[in-house]
Amino acid sequence: MLNTLEDAINKTCLIGLTYFDLKGDQLKQSLLTGTVKAVDAEMGITITLASATEADGADFIIPANLSCWFNAPKGEFHTSQEGVKVTNPDYLVTWDIHQSKEGIQEGEQQWWQWRPRTEPPVVGN
Repeated sequence: MLNTLEDAINKTCLIGLTYFDLKGDQLKQSLLTGTVKAVDAEMGITITLASATEADGADFIIPANLSCWFNAPKGEFHTSQEGVKVTNPDYLVTWDIHQSKEGIQEGEQQWWQWRPRTEPPVVGN
């Protein structure tokens, strides 16, 4: 496990995201991978996502909470992105993301509440 946010810099991670609607029904799951680029206690953890092309990946920011960061087992992991995989990432990170506002109109901002999964993920059998 990580002790400080700064310990995460330059570490590779596999990020599991599960999205839920207001009733708690699962909407979708995503699996991303990348390398931690920057950390900030208020702004969050900035991860440069791996990309299937030679171009640099996009930055993705997750909350600055280390309670859901776990040492990853050795192995090759395929992500939700076509052609993107990671071998032996440093950490597995899992978040549940819940809709938090009703009555959103087309084009209006959707609000989400991020909840860390603090139980270690189970990989394989």
